[in-house]
Amino acid sequence: MNKNYIVPNEWSIIEEVFDAKNVMASESLFSIGNGAMGQRANFEEDYSGETLQGSYIGGIYYPDKTRVGWWKNGYPEYFAKVLNAPNWIGIHIQINSTNLDLNTCKVANFRKELNMKEGWLSRSFIATLKTGEEIEVKTKRLISIELNEVGAIEYSIKALNFSGEITFSPYLDTGIINEDSNYDEYFWETLKVVEGKNKGCIYSKTLKTEFHVGTAMKVSFLLNNKDIDVDQKTKKEEKSLTYTYKIKVLEGDTATILKYGSYVSSLNYNKNELIEAALNNVHDSSNLGFQELLNLQKKSWDKIWHSSDIIIEGDIKAQQGIRFNIFQLNQTYLGTDARLNIGPKGFTGEKYGGSTYWDTEAYCIPFYMGTKKSNVAKNLLLYRYNQLDKAIENAEKLGFKNGAALYPMVTMNGEECHNEWEITFEEIHRNGAMVYGIYNYVNYTQDFEYIPKFGLEVIIAIARFWHQRANFSADKNKYVILGVTGPNEYENNINNNFYTNYLAKWCIEYAVNCLNKVKQEFPKDFNRIIEKTNLTGEETFNWLKVADNMYFPFSKKHNVYLQQDGFLDKELIPVSKLPNSERPINQKWSWDRILRSCYIKQADVLQGMYLFEDKFSKDELERHFDFYEPITVHESSLSPCVHSILAASIDRMPKAYEQYVRTSRLDLDDYNHEVDEGCHITSMAGTWMSIVQGFGGMRVCEKGNLSFKPQIPKEWNSYAFTINFRNQTLKVKVNSSETIFELDGSKDLKIKVENKIITVSPNSLVTV
Repeated sequence: MNKNYIVPNEWSIIEEVFDAKNVMASESLFSIGNGAMGQRANFEEDYSGETLQGSYIGGIYYPDKTRVGWWKNGYPEYFAKVLNAPNWIGIHIQINSTNLDLNTCKVANFRKELNMKEGWLSRSFIATLKTGEEIEVKTKRLISIELNEVGAIEYSIKALNFSGEITFSPYLDTGIINEDSNYDEYFWETLKVVEGKNKGCIYSKTLKTEFHVGTAMKVSFLLNNKDIDVDQKTKKEEKSLTYTYKIKVLEGDTATILKYGSYVSSLNYNKNELIEAALNNVHDSSNLGFQELLNLQKKSWDKIWHSSDIIIEGDIKAQQGIRFNIFQLNQTYLGTDARLNIGPKGFTGEKYGGSTYWDTEAYCIPFYMGTKKSNVAKNLLLYRYNQLDKAIENAEKLGFKNGAALYPMVTMNGEECHNEWEITFEEIHRNGAMVYGIYNYVNYTQDFEYIPKFGLEVIIAIARFWHQRANFSADKNKYVILGVTGPNEYENNINNNFYTNYLAKWCIEYAVNCLNKVKQEFPKDFNRIIEKTNLTGEETFNWLKVADNMYFPFSKKHNVYLQQDGFLDKELIPVSKLPNSERPINQKWSWDRILRSCYIKQADVLQGMYLFEDKFSKDELERHFDFYEPITVHESSLSPCVHSILAASIDRMPKAYEQYVRTSRLDLDDYNHEVDEGCHITSMAGTWMSIVQGFGGMRVCEKGNLSFKPQIPKEWNSYAFTINFRNQTLKVKVNSSETIFELDGSKDLKIKVENKIITVSPNSLVTV
């Protein structure tokens, strides 16, 4: 059963009843970040109930030693994990010597809000302690976009029925662990604890990777909105620094603590500068004040929403869903640092280690191309280019040679660090996503110069991998690819996965096309690359032998490509026949039963049909959709968006809308019953695509022009989205009777709507 406690609202995520069973889910859903760091929405005060404490710094990770029962050659030695960083948000609170803990007191009038329009998190509630004191608490917190090493908290307590003492004890703590640690180890070593008047810093480093971090805080106080000085008592321990402040209050008084926090790391500073830099950050942010930080935050988010907002009229839950997805994507990655990437959970939890997956190239790049300047998506591609040497090393460990590259399934620094053999060794389709990301970027931006400067070396190395990974089958008189896992991870060690084979063929053909174009248009780069890679004409000829003779399993009976060899040996029982008590199957069934079943975790054959839609007729798309969708359980977050887009492309709007709702509210309604572990960040880009590419029908033609096939769900009155296209901004609004295009740019833009070519001029409206 899905959760339904989030209050529908166009611009905010709101929780109006305190329920301990929802605390961990809300910690994920209400997370805040700025692309450089982020944190789960943990309570600032102590909480003795079930919780997952989590604060994270982009690029700071630990190589947690692999834990497996049976070691296999080629296994990665570690699983990289974004570390739970030192905690700066914590404040112990006592009311007349009784701890404030929502798990032990009576809570009324609870309200928690994540304001997505302005980028802040707030709570308010009335708490009655066991000793009878009643207080009203109001908090507000932000992670600054403008000052991306800084966060701030405003925490107010009003004494409702007593006069007495309120004690605030703000602290820093480096004695934290990761919940998913393989060996229950501490990953941080505390090097120095620095105290001062209302401010302090802990200097620490990660074990093994030796990232050095300075974590600082600074506090000030108000009583009834007036500044006050409060005596400070210091408790300095090996891994923590706590200050205690006691404030006398009368009934009706409000005491407020303002706490400013900062992370700085050796990624951006010399190690000997970290303490000073962290303390300077909290000093400067304190001088600005909480309200000015909030004003800056509002301006930052207003700028982000200007280029990325999607407006839906007539369906408030759909509106809330898409804005939540866009908000979380921007909190996770803003494209300002090419060393960073997009982890599947972002800054909302520890699952998947916070590492980079193929999701970035397959799902996230379209979102960042469409909502930001082209350099943001380019940075994501450069992230992979800069790790090419590691990808070649990864392939060598598995026996490949001659510069063949296998990009990792999971990585922080280019090394493979996923430790499930059926994924690490077999889910090789990820390699194709690297090339598709380059193709998608070049096709959208027309920045073909990226190919000779950076992309072609990657494309060659991956083509070499596919050539070596395929083998000739004398029985089939075709090239085959054996022992793989496709996108549907409910099948392992299969032969001739359609999606994998199709990607391999396409990657080789695209590599040869790029080589020919670079040879003609960029001869100097061509000669440099040929010399560097030792590529010969004979080698590319042999590549094409594989591509031209690739085998694809096909059923004449059903007139569809099969997911893999032997797929029709399975009993094809539609998902509609599964009782709800057995869903999700990945939590209710044994792995053996799942592997023997026909059920598909996420789009597999249909993933290929989505990426290469122009290569298939509408009849083919319909046949494959009708064959595979009924046996797809959508238990991957990456599944609903692909099905929504394809359903719209074949005019199945009820199904397209159904899958849109699922992808947009996957976390808000907890469809997969796991949101307490963190949000599904990378799939959120698919939600954006479901509207822009699905309902809007936006495509980039081979000639580089935009085309649209607008449709609208019957549940909506209208919807509107904005596209950044080659340094011009195109606004599209769709209702049941017309589509309106508005261009903010400097030159005319020709677009195709249905089968009609129209011209949109700058600062004018065109209605179709």
